[in-house]
Amino acid sequence: MKENTFKVRARLIEQLGEQLIKNESIALIELIKNAYDADASNVNLIMKNIDNPETGQIIIEDNGTGMDADIIRNVWLEAGSDYKKKMIENNQLTPVYKRRPLGEKGIGRFAVHKLGRKIEIISKKETEKEVYVLIDWDKFENVRYIHEIGIEVVEREPEVFINQTGTRLIISKLKNKWSPDEIKNIYRSILSFNNPFSKNENFNVNFEIDKKEWTEGLVTIDKILDYALFFVEAEIEEDRIKKFRYEFRPYSTMDKLQNRMVDENNQHIKKILKIVDKDNNPINTGNYKIGPIKFTAYIYDQDSKILKLGVSDTKGLKEYLKINGGIRIYRDGVRVYDYGEPENDWLELDIRRVNVPAKRISNNLILAAIELDRMHSTDLIEKTNREGFIENNAYLTFKSAILYLLNVIESERNIDKEKIRTYYGSKEKSQPVVNSIRDLKNVIEEKIKDEPTRMELIKYLDRIEKDYEIISETLLKAAGAGLNLSVVVHEMEKIISELKILIDKEIIGDRIKTLVKHLSNLIEGYSVLIRSRGKKKENIIKIIDQAIFNMEYRLEYHKIEIIKEYRNFCGNTEFYIVRNLLLNSLMNIIDNSIWWLDYSKKGMDDKKKIFINLIEYPYEHISIVIADNGCGFALPADEMVKPFVSAKPDGMGLGLHIVNEVMLAHQGKLLFPDESDFKDFVVPEEFKTGAIVVLSFKNEQVWK
Repeated sequence: MKENTFKVRARLIEQLGEQLIKNESIALIELIKNAYDADASNVNLIMKNIDNPETGQIIIEDNGTGMDADIIRNVWLEAGSDYKKKMIENNQLTPVYKRRPLGEKGIGRFAVHKLGRKIEIISKKETEKEVYVLIDWDKFENVRYIHEIGIEVVEREPEVFINQTGTRLIISKLKNKWSPDEIKNIYRSILSFNNPFSKNENFNVNFEIDKKEWTEGLVTIDKILDYALFFVEAEIEEDRIKKFRYEFRPYSTMDKLQNRMVDENNQHIKKILKIVDKDNNPINTGNYKIGPIKFTAYIYDQDSKILKLGVSDTKGLKEYLKINGGIRIYRDGVRVYDYGEPENDWLELDIRRVNVPAKRISNNLILAAIELDRMHSTDLIEKTNREGFIENNAYLTFKSAILYLLNVIESERNIDKEKIRTYYGSKEKSQPVVNSIRDLKNVIEEKIKDEPTRMELIKYLDRIEKDYEIISETLLKAAGAGLNLSVVVHEMEKIISELKILIDKEIIGDRIKTLVKHLSNLIEGYSVLIRSRGKKKENIIKIIDQAIFNMEYRLEYHKIEIIKEYRNFCGNTEFYIVRNLLLNSLMNIIDNSIWWLDYSKKGMDDKKKIFINLIEYPYEHISIVIADNGCGFALPADEMVKPFVSAKPDGMGLGLHIVNEVMLAHQGKLLFPDESDFKDFVVPEEFKTGAIVVLSFKNEQVWK
């Protein structure tokens, strides 16, 4: 009995080109990668009459090592060839520039079939004849199976590559009519093929088009980089940020501000160089073949008032960042697609910013490059369709490490951003919720065209903003209720975030109205609640006991010992205070200590401790002292009480801000004594390197 065999249709080659290659930009990049693998130092991409598919031509020419007839037949014309894969497996580098090949799947050559139906190949290898191949799919329309197609490989005396080697691809009978916008995208892709922050002197791509007007006025990367206010260089190895350099570079017109630089030796930064996730689980890229990760970034401020101080073409910068902004990945100086493309928010930067708008960096605020070494990053495996890495454990670890680094960068940036706003931005104080409501109103004005719907939503939001300001004033300035504002903030920000996402996606309808009405009812309910409560006489020791009891499970789980020195306090312990506000403030501080103790002592035998005392100090004050034996504060004291400032991964940055407001509401102070103050606050020596937080109340304000 005759065995059946696979039969391959002739049109499969074209189908592979269409389906494996996402778009024309990636198709051209794949062909440029082939030139890189051929040890070329120069590649010319030439486009002629491309708005006319019948007469248009795309030419890719390189000065690489070229191909002979044998390579054409057994590699280029062989679908899925493992020629480059074997080079990689054997750690074989290219002969001239010692490059590790970029392509290993054997599918990059199908890119030509994405672009046109007629392909001409002219190539010459050293000491060999020039080779010419013609593939015209129009001549194969009636051919059913691929083995029936005859491709002639012609060897001839050099006509194109005289006294040199290289390859020229001529693609005609174009499949699509090209537009100016598509050419701008190609131009952008070509510019971003090499890491712009780390020039590859041995590989240059030149772009030529006969329609010069289509590329006129495009801004250069050098000009754009000059506009950045913040610059970062960092390097990750295994479980640590090994190198870190952050610079604030104010415009020359910002005469009230000075340049600021911090590196890995900074006393605060060096406390947070160990990489963890939001749950304090260690992240170690050394568990996989990822190798060193180098990170370079230029970060911007798109506030219109700020841009006018140093940017001559604000519209041009915003348009450039809208298209080009994001974080791209390069291996051996060559880009891995399509990270950093507008449609690929691979780190979810925009979603992070929606959730915490004042703190996070979105794609249109950053131009960044991640540099990997190809030989040492083999566990990061590119997908067959060239759309990024396979999402295996190595990739997820790599991504988590980058997100941790971004959190460190954002914390430093927010310090300087606050100074910019103080001197040159809006004079309004940065407020949780209020700014988010105003941002949401701006989005509604821009996105919702139906006037009755728009006016109804704005009316609700005006009322919500007014009610929230009343709550904030009553709760934090007059201490008129037993309600933690963080609950209000959390619930409101959650709904506002969802509203922004729906409106941005133009999902306008009953859900939008329902959410806004729910937000209005929520804030109105809180308003009624806080007006009904006030200060009561409370026993401070009982409140501290309750805070510890509420967190008993977490303290036991993390094996943290509480030293209850406050129990020995002999003075009067009766306070007139809002009980739940103080209770939640204490829990917030203990919660911070738990996280940082776990961070600094994970994997160590050192015992984790929290010391709590009650003392009559400073003069005419009663103070609750909370200290731990962790690594100390990772931010300057004056920064920690600002909203949206946090050194914890994915920390919202409202905890200590709210505690500070609670203390102000009681005419008290939130203090962060340094090492020299420890004796005054009666803190034992073993807590000298840790964090100390003091809630200090003035006698005449808290005693009846």
